Amino acid sequence: MNQKKVKKSGLRKGGFTFKQFFVAHDKCEMKVGTDGVLLGAWAPIDNVKKALDIGTGSGLIALMLAQRANKLECIDGIELDEKAALQATENAQESPWHSIIHIHHSDIYNYAENTQTQYDLIVSNPPYFEPSIACRNDMREQARYTKTLTHEGLLESAQSLITESGLFCVVLPYLIGEQFIELAEKKEWILVKRVNIKDSADKPYHRILLAFQRQSKVNIECSIDELIIRHNEGYYTEQFRSWVTDFYLYY
Repeated sequence: MNQKKVKKSGLRKGGFTFKQFFVAHDKCEMKVGTDGVLLGAWAPIDNVKKALDIGTGSGLIALMLAQRANKLECIDGIELDEKAALQATENAQESPWHSIIHIHHSDIYNYAENTQTQYDLIVSNPPYFEPSIACRNDMREQARYTKTLTHEGLLESAQSLITESGLFCVVLPYLIGEQFIELAEKKEWILVKRVNIKDSADKPYHRILLAFQRQSKVNIECSIDELIIRHNEGYYTEQFRSWVTDFYLYY
């Protein structure tokens, strides 16, 4: 029998198995997906001691940052949904980094008003649909739509929590990301890094990774990169594989 098939048959259910940790997501409306994995693999972590994950969901991105960083003192995850916050806490406690990951059941507005902590890195895989057709339940609507967390509110909260030289990173659909850049610049953020993402070379860009800093007198030129996830034949590119090789099994 094929050894790889034996291993796969022994994988835990109700979540996603990575090389160094397991993410249970059966209690979360938004499951482990490529967007979160890309943000967790890409967000710059050099010299980061304190990080914040806004809308942490299952805790995926917080766990990925913990695996990548060697100077992190703490990672705080903020999650409004009670069941998701509980699951993120359980995922963190079962991981090798249980001592530095702390999940808070709160909305970011209250958290920003009541904490004194400032972060070197803030990440978010935020809601991006405008409220329209109702979802099948409130938890899914909360995770997908900008009803409880607007992009304006997200930018303002991050601004109050970030250190002077800290980075605020998000992943968004490409066109919504372009709008987010305009809004961020009006809120006195400056874009310093971006990655335009397409599923294959012959497809249009469909996702974008963005890194912002608070505006200062120093002129910072934005670094622009591109990521193509698959070859036209359907298999993953070496570039994408290099991003996820430390995380995905069998890479």
